[in-house]
Amino acid sequence: MADTVREIERKYEGGDGTGQVRLPDLSGAAPVATAVDRGTVELDAVYYDTTDRRLHAAGITLRRRTGGSDAGWHLKLPVAPGVRDEIRTPLSTRVPGTLTALVRARTRGAPLTPLVRIRSRRDVCHLLDEDGTLLAEASTDAVTATPMRGHGAPAEWTEVEVELAPGTDPGLLDALEPHLREAGLRPSEAPSKLARALRATGIEELTAPTPPDAEPDTAGDHVLAYLREQAEALATLDPGARLGQDDAVHQMRVATRRIRAALRTYGKVLDRRATAPVTDELQWLATELGVARDREVLAERLCTRLGEVPRSLVRGPVRARLRRWSAGRNNGTRKHITAVLDSKRHLALLDALDTLLAEPPLRPAAARQPDAVLAKAVLREYDRLVTRVEHALAADPGTRRDAALHDARKAAKRVRYAAEAATPALGKEAKRFAGQMKAVQTLLGDHQDSVMARTTLREMAAAADDAGEPTFTYGLLYGREEQCADRTERELPGVWEKASDKRWRQGLEP
Repeated sequence: MADTVREIERKYEGGDGTGQVRLPDLSGAAPVATAVDRGTVELDAVYYDTTDRRLHAAGITLRRRTGGSDAGWHLKLPVAPGVRDEIRTPLSTRVPGTLTALVRARTRGAPLTPLVRIRSRRDVCHLLDEDGTLLAEASTDAVTATPMRGHGAPAEWTEVEVELAPGTDPGLLDALEPHLREAGLRPSEAPSKLARALRATGIEELTAPTPPDAEPDTAGDHVLAYLREQAEALATLDPGARLGQDDAVHQMRVATRRIRAALRTYGKVLDRRATAPVTDELQWLATELGVARDREVLAERLCTRLGEVPRSLVRGPVRARLRRWSAGRNNGTRKHITAVLDSKRHLALLDALDTLLAEPPLRPAAARQPDAVLAKAVLREYDRLVTRVEHALAADPGTRRDAALHDARKAAKRVRYAAEAATPALGKEAKRFAGQMKAVQTLLGDHQDSVMARTTLREMAAAADDAGEPTFTYGLLYGREEQCADRTERELPGVWEKASDKRWRQGLEP
């Protein structure tokens, strides 16, 4: 069993970064009314990582801690500077399988072993408002860090930590900071105790990570920087997808599409013969993730549409049937996602991406200046989109036009992603162009959602009819979806005219 807690905190150290520090009296530092001494606790934590510190490189910490009110295993996942999600499980002798799975995209099966032991003598102070509600916990920690692998030397320091209580306005941290600075404290240079321990004990110097790459210069630099960003997104979103967090699966799918689009679009930079296997596997992953996402989107759409229908026009157990359909469609979705992410095929894909980025199959154009190379690639994708939109607009209404509009939507998405990848090199013109392509993609996406909704409504109506239930409401919803599709088809020429304005193309032409 695991619990997730959002942790928002700031750490402070003394002016010289060493020695003793003291928490000032924060009573009266608005909105704090009183500061209550809660005594001292002894905390003992062992931090785990792979031998090459993959978790630390990703800003992740995994520890087994005793002492205090939350003894157990803690996995901390970065959300934003000073903000982490902490997943807690009960104490056990081994790393819990739940937590091992959440970092599998990082470890790829490499063992997690003890890295450093951190013991803290914590003086705790609760900051309360005038109603006695807990706003934050401020503590002074006397810390001792000891390496677990025989490298480095023990280190000691004292730090102050202010952690917000759930529901407290994060602005409290800004309000308290002047008082802490006045007392001789400054924000810690290390984002966590572990990061400071690794530096202070010398472990980080012994196994220092590779310095970050220099600023992108060539066309190859820009494409590889974009691919690294998206590959990192896949790994970062993995825990959220497993935990069922909002939008995590969708964003993982977007990252796979962006990587695929870049590999296909920038074939003059990266040899497609070498990248084709990775592109194929990304297609597989996007399809598997899409099973969950597409069902989720469709269920939300149908529920919204039904909510817009007056009660007097809802005939029969439509809501109950829709709930059963949605539950049946989503039954096992989390298990399916977990099985996909745990599969050897997925882990092999992540390894293949790492290899591709470490040893990229660069072509001659990769060494050239980015402007012309990237712009020409984006415009080639745009020309393909023009052909598909013109074909869709000329197609007869019905299934043939629906299919043509869906093809145009996929092409618009590919142009958008290509322009987004080129934006760091081409600047605001590429960003604006990507925005126009997004408008086309969004309109066509709504049309495709309507097509899928109508297919599902036909199936539900048939099932209701077989059960002897009224089908009137399904027909009503179907008609409204037809109207939605007609409206998007009428709007498309105007949206496309704006998106295909020659000025957008001229702004990109080298």
